[in-house]
Amino acid sequence: MGTQFFLRIGQSIKTSDALSRTLHPKLFISVFAAAIMFSAALHAEQNTISNVAGDEIIIFADDTFKPVVRDLGSKPEVSKELQSQKNTRGGRLADNLEITIKDNKVNSADETSTTLFDQQATQHDDLWQRIKNGYAMPDSTSALTNKHEDWYSSRPDYVQRMVERSQRYLFHIVEEVEKRGMPTEVALLPMIESAYNPKAYSKSSASGIWQFIPSTGKHFGLKQNWWVDNRRNITMATDAALTYLQKLHAMFGAWDLALAAYNAGEGTIGRAIERNRKLGLPTDYESLTLPDETRNYVPKLQAVKNLMTHPSNYGLKIPTIANTPYFAKVTAPARIDTHLVAKLAEINHEEFLALNPSYDRPLINSEHESLELLLPIMAAQTFRTNLANYEKPLVNWQTYQAKRGERMDTIASKFGINLAQLRDVNDLSSQAKMKKSTTLLVPKADDNENTPLTVIEDNSVDIEPSSKQTVTHKVKKGEVMQSIAKYYGVSVKQILAANSLRNSKVKAGQVLSIEVADAKNSDNTKKSASKSNASDKKKTYIVRRGDTLHSIAEKFDVAVADLKRWNKKSSSHIKPGAKLIIQ
Repeated sequence: MGTQFFLRIGQSIKTSDALSRTLHPKLFISVFAAAIMFSAALHAEQNTISNVAGDEIIIFADDTFKPVVRDLGSKPEVSKELQSQKNTRGGRLADNLEITIKDNKVNSADETSTTLFDQQATQHDDLWQRIKNGYAMPDSTSALTNKHEDWYSSRPDYVQRMVERSQRYLFHIVEEVEKRGMPTEVALLPMIESAYNPKAYSKSSASGIWQFIPSTGKHFGLKQNWWVDNRRNITMATDAALTYLQKLHAMFGAWDLALAAYNAGEGTIGRAIERNRKLGLPTDYESLTLPDETRNYVPKLQAVKNLMTHPSNYGLKIPTIANTPYFAKVTAPARIDTHLVAKLAEINHEEFLALNPSYDRPLINSEHESLELLLPIMAAQTFRTNLANYEKPLVNWQTYQAKRGERMDTIASKFGINLAQLRDVNDLSSQAKMKKSTTLLVPKADDNENTPLTVIEDNSVDIEPSSKQTVTHKVKKGEVMQSIAKYYGVSVKQILAANSLRNSKVKAGQVLSIEVADAKNSDNTKKSASKSNASDKKKTYIVRRGDTLHSIAEKFDVAVADLKRWNKKSSSHIKPGAKLIIQ
């Protein structure tokens, strides 16, 4: 363009003899330089527009979105960082976009270019903006949307917890949604399904962030057994859910109908459509007669969409989520302790379980030669390095064949495990004896070669009279392990073994399981029993959305089996609003 501009000036000069004779050579050079500078400015503006236009022009309708002010002068390499993201949807600037600023003076064309660049860079940094850019579902016009907006906006703490949980999984889900060309509203669906709680469990036995019921999970290849429940596997369940939603969209031709079918089943929606068709009525989502939950399903998603898009309109503050991967996949041995994985990755155990919620046991026991785990992206290489240098056993658990009539507290004492933990690990109730021979998972007693691990499904137990009993003792302020042991007539070592403790330090409020002899009929035993009963004050806990029996048990430091016994529950199903007794 600069050359063309110069040639046009030269041509104009030739057509005017007077001007040609009076034009000084230095002036000629100055005009040529000015032409080049003007051309560069135009080229910079044209280059920016073509790059943005080639990648979608985005108009920010949300007043709450304000691009971050960036000092491009102090960070001339920022464009190269964005170029490195070109293989993701989060780094969509054209490959040839480069900005180099040599001084602090910019002309108007440069300012325009910089503003567009800042908006694009900020868009790439914020995952929420990326989600907003991918909206493709028509907005729901249902009056029910307002009801759900009010519900969520009146519970800012709930929304905050939901968003905090989602930050582990959201980038991956958005990536998968975009790969399939689906609307990014789909990435918000786990918010209404499970509040992004991977341990969520519904009254219909649906599990995981996508809430698959057992039969649908099996249909989509999500394995469910004593060792693993892949309905809670983040990557596998996401793949299954998106495949299912695409299938439903192909069946019904509209995303709101596909969502309704995801909630109620394709049969329910198909019959509702056919019923309206026979009556000559419209067959769109709003016109169908549907169950209350399904009728509210799309409006609820619309409400969440509105809140996430314009949080300030509802008095909410939604934290920015980085538009970068949160986790990475690593290969691990087929059999390994979950606590060891966390240790080798140098993360806490809760973080490991949040990314790998399909594993309920303290031991992962895969039937394959190796397995795939998810770890925070910064911990993945740490795990690989530490695993390669780790020479100790990877497994500290073994199987034990419990005999019919054998006492659980005896088994717990034998293997140095807390009785409540033994029950939780093996899904046992709080009753006393084994009803029939059953294989249990227990801590390893030695460093011998690991034995093959199997579990018999039926772990039922019954109660029979005994010469021993286990009591619980809540540590009071000022008590020490030695005084507690003396009071109950047992040794400190026995208490440590029964509660899987490494040292004799105790703190007020801590609950200890203590096995005492019935046969002695001593005053101490009677006092301890009565004292234990007196300290067993009942509390009432109201179940919140997203709670599970497991999470409640952890919160109050009790066993799941005890929760069931206290509340006379035979299953793990709980629903929001229900009251649970905690002793």
